[in-house]
Amino acid sequence: MTALPGETPGTVGTDTPQDTVSPPEAGAEGPEHAEAPDASDAPDASGTPDPSDVPDASEGGESSDTPADADDDAKGDAEAEAGADAAPASAAPAAELSEAQAELAAQRELRERIEKRKAEKAAPIAAGTGLSGTAADLLAAVRAVESGEKSGTAFFDRPAATPASRRPAPAAAQPTRTPAPEAAPTARTATPEALDAVRAVLTEGGAPEALARPAVGALGEQAAELLRTDPWRLLAVPGVRPEQADGFARALLGADCGPDDGRRKAALVGWLLERAALQGHTALDADAVRTALAERAVGDPDAAVRDAVEEGVALVFQEGDEPSADDAGAADSDGEAGDADVAREPVQVLLGLDRYALAEESLADGLARLVNACEKAADWAEAAASAPSPSAAELIRTTAAAGLVAHSGGEAARAEPAALIAAARGLGLRALGATHSEDGRRRLAAATGDPDTAVTLSGLLSGAQGPGRDEDGALALDLLVVLDAPQLDVEGAAVLVEALADGARLVLSGDPGVLGSAGAGRVFADVLASHACPQVVSRTPDPGPIGELVSGIGIGELNQVDAPGKEVVIVPVRDAGEAVHRTVQLVADSVPRAFGIPAEETQVITVGHGGAAGTRALNEALKQRLNPGPGRFGGFDPGDRVVHVPAPGRTVPGVVLSADAEGLRLDCGGVPVVVPQERVESSVRHGWALSAHQAAGMRWPAAVVVLPGDAAQGLSRPWVYTAFGRGERHLSVVHGVDQALPHAVAQVPAQERTTRLRPLLEALPTSDAAS
Repeated sequence: MTALPGETPGTVGTDTPQDTVSPPEAGAEGPEHAEAPDASDAPDASGTPDPSDVPDASEGGESSDTPADADDDAKGDAEAEAGADAAPASAAPAAELSEAQAELAAQRELRERIEKRKAEKAAPIAAGTGLSGTAADLLAAVRAVESGEKSGTAFFDRPAATPASRRPAPAAAQPTRTPAPEAAPTARTATPEALDAVRAVLTEGGAPEALARPAVGALGEQAAELLRTDPWRLLAVPGVRPEQADGFARALLGADCGPDDGRRKAALVGWLLERAALQGHTALDADAVRTALAERAVGDPDAAVRDAVEEGVALVFQEGDEPSADDAGAADSDGEAGDADVAREPVQVLLGLDRYALAEESLADGLARLVNACEKAADWAEAAASAPSPSAAELIRTTAAAGLVAHSGGEAARAEPAALIAAARGLGLRALGATHSEDGRRRLAAATGDPDTAVTLSGLLSGAQGPGRDEDGALALDLLVVLDAPQLDVEGAAVLVEALADGARLVLSGDPGVLGSAGAGRVFADVLASHACPQVVSRTPDPGPIGELVSGIGIGELNQVDAPGKEVVIVPVRDAGEAVHRTVQLVADSVPRAFGIPAEETQVITVGHGGAAGTRALNEALKQRLNPGPGRFGGFDPGDRVVHVPAPGRTVPGVVLSADAEGLRLDCGGVPVVVPQERVESSVRHGWALSAHQAAGMRWPAAVVVLPGDAAQGLSRPWVYTAFGRGERHLSVVHGVDQALPHAVAQVPAQERTTRLRPLLEALPTSDAAS
């Protein structure tokens, strides 16, 4: 397989969102999961928002690659805020809750437990990397460590992680299904009075009235008062950028408004960290934050950072150990310094939002609990001897002796966790596999031969699927295998681990070559890199020409493969217009005729949402050909393929059935879903064409990957690996990026994410860790 010459890069946005902070090592190109807004997203000359400046709900960071706005995916939208801030409501049967409500309720419950645990600790949080516990300590640490007056260890403790047991292992008796707690509403209910008040403030500040509802969703019923006293709170609204908030503030405050206004500096620090979370970072180097503040006309970035820490906008951490005096070298007998002149590495200071800091602390604590509480003398030798493959046998033996196991492999390797689940159930254990999508659940159920062995993560946590909870509130499981583990973000993983009882076993299984999670964090990669648990690497290769092609991409080689049945087809194109034309032709005519795969089972995947051959342009062309109609249901017609975002960071494919007063009715993999009218615009988009992040974790009989010339900058090895691996029987590549494709495969690896989970895990006791 070779790239075709003659393509010239165009102007489509790459995967780098505007106004995003990256750590210095990230380089000029944005992370692999961030997508640039369209050109229409640029602010107007006045710097105030107008309707065209608010990004389309399908834009934003490729970190989610969902139809929701980028800031929705950073969990800064009304759903996440409601879930985090609302008080617990009375219990309700699980069947009455939507998946989004259940997920948000679980996250809120976790945060409440973490906050309570944090408040009960007399000393600073034991974090391995040393999270300070009070605003005074945080401020002192920033001033002293960065100035060099004191070492970081003067303010940051680094005790060994010895997590206490949280709850006893579940009893062997039949568990009772406990109703899930009632969740906060998926968005704050906006009263007419609140909306009118916010509209008045927005109009006075020259901002579009269309921001009223999302402002109330983000800031609550007091949004009008908050915006009037602190106009930069507008940055909490999804899609609003600093220059727009500055214009809004100037209109409201006049001469009282300046670039060094304390309210502006605090809002900018929070916004920078939220935007960084869209790229997958759970923390940022303080230097990167100061640089970004200076670029936005903040006169004293150092003071801005200190003030933000003092006010609780951000938390501060130090990474790495200071060298000891012995390491530096002692003076010799003649009084000469000798090796003491060796330069000492400065302590890296990170800033982060408390939500991600607490999630990483809780996750590391929970994983350590699973490692230490598991019975390691279990005898599963007979089950391993009956395993269908040597890799499956190794996974069974390893899991018998460990509470936490990391398993890596490609698509064919999914048979190994399926064999583990079957073996554990044969031993009388309560074992389940959890996936991120209905498609993954069906594939796992097919591999195990038992539909009761597979659930979705959302269904498991909400109580809609699986065995429910025991009397202590833990999942009634002895073994949980999570497939497609790279899609786990840190908040979701913390909720999941918190729900497991002491003594339960957890296996994280996935392909480390695919794109990372939509949300912040890199849980699977950090677990692998920390060596905090045994690791099993599958020796089962993916079969066929597609498997051979993808395996080569995984090691940085784009090879020609022998495809006698036309399993892999390269379709050269000259420009984006031809790419759209050929894509429609492939989906509607060529693939169905040559392979008998209907259009509804062929998935188009492209680099971004914007541009002449992005998801929006392709979806428009595919709808005109495959399901033309007036879009009478808010732009949708019965039969339209769509993707629905029930919660930030989740993408659920579906088909439009109808619409009524309750909302848009969808069929999502056999599950009926009703999307309320007010959520349709922000959470539903056409789905004939997806981005690679949206498609991750799912497979279709055929995939058409579209690479127009102007998408060259958005390519990376993980992106190509993920996109090319979505087709089971056939892959067509609409190719117009010339040598950018082999260059990306060979030389553009995954962008690093700044997280704290790996050092937290590395601080755990190593007796059970893999060598």
